[in-house]
Amino acid sequence: MTSQSDYRWRRDRDGLGVWEHRGKVAVAGVGHSPVDRRWDGVDMDRTLGAFTILACQKAMDEAGVTIDDVDGIIVCQSHIAGASGGSSSQWAPRPYFDPPYDSEWGLTLINAQWLIQQMGFPNIRYAPDNVPTIGEMVGWASQAVGDGLCNTCLVIYPTGNLEGRYRRGGENADDYARGARQWTVPWGNHGGNDFINIFPHNQYCLKYGGHHDDLAPFVMNQHRNGLMTPWGFNYNHGVEMINREEYETSRYILNPLRIWDCDRPVNASAAYLFTTAERARDMKQSPVYVLNHSQHNFRNRTTQPDLDEIEMWTDRAAARMYEGAGLGPADVDIFNPYDGYATMTQFFLEAFQWHGVKRGDAFPFYAGDIRVEGPHPFSSSGGNLGNGRTRTSMYTDSIQQLRGTAGERQVQVRCETALCAFTTPSSGGWIMLGKEPS
Repeated sequence: MTSQSDYRWRRDRDGLGVWEHRGKVAVAGVGHSPVDRRWDGVDMDRTLGAFTILACQKAMDEAGVTIDDVDGIIVCQSHIAGASGGSSSQWAPRPYFDPPYDSEWGLTLINAQWLIQQMGFPNIRYAPDNVPTIGEMVGWASQAVGDGLCNTCLVIYPTGNLEGRYRRGGENADDYARGARQWTVPWGNHGGNDFINIFPHNQYCLKYGGHHDDLAPFVMNQHRNGLMTPWGFNYNHGVEMINREEYETSRYILNPLRIWDCDRPVNASAAYLFTTAERARDMKQSPVYVLNHSQHNFRNRTTQPDLDEIEMWTDRAAARMYEGAGLGPADVDIFNPYDGYATMTQFFLEAFQWHGVKRGDAFPFYAGDIRVEGPHPFSSSGGNLGNGRTRTSMYTDSIQQLRGTAGERQVQVRCETALCAFTTPSSGGWIMLGKEPS
């Protein structure tokens, strides 16, 4: 069984040209577990392992394949962030659970070895370790299938949440903040992240005009779309639609960032089945083709990125994606960027110039008709703000929109291509999907 080794799967440089496997790789199956706020530490049917097995089975059933057909597995080993941190098993002074549980594999953490053993996959020949976040995993799977390392690959992204244990791995488990982190960690772990995000956002408002609460129509629309997503957290847990007054009077997390600007940590798992375009044509669902994937990990000039830096990064990410797909802004029908903080989404919208939006145009665009029934169905997934911090809703919605199976969220405009991501401006990845292979 092949692991990561020195495999060069990333498309993380400028000027790479059209992706060599454009239209030759397809997504043929999607599976979602239920979405809980937290695992209670008791119900074994709702562990991250149980949810992951369920998501994998749903993805295979949707595609019409069995465990015998799957020869590749790419699964994120951390319960929240990726290989760089967030692993809940690394901070506790003892195993979290009493014997006979001597580790958290299958309970709050998933890796390929555990999944292969539990589900009995007999033919896995590619299962890399040290896997990053879902924004890069979908690109990794696309490249691996295109390069022939595997033919039918499951991509699994579990995201866990236990009270008091969120992002407690890696450096976050340290008693002291070292290096650049000493300037952000004293604000609190997510306070530091919030500060990094609101600083360029405030610069944006000063440069282009407008106010923070001009985000309200976007945030409200995310909630509306989430309430039309049957598997999402908001849909299943009685989260009510918010109005503008409720948004504008909601409490600050770090002024001006409001609580409704931040996604909700959840406990869930999702799976996607990638295969060759040729194989996908004979499967149960209509295939959705991969037209390009791209990754980025831009270097900060200082400990605090500013507006100019973020706009440069997102412009470069957009250029890479469009070049690799052989497409331009006018060719993108569905656009599902990351929205973990509502304050960062405008940078993606303007960089990719979706529906003609240029720098400084996001707030007026949000104030227009961005509903799924309207002419500019922006972020039709509802994203993480509308569904919980699954980080997968953007991919699922894009696939469903192209298939015409998005239900109440189905857009009314042309729907031939989709661009989606879990990414920050500085690091992550994008994927372009098409209804047709060319």
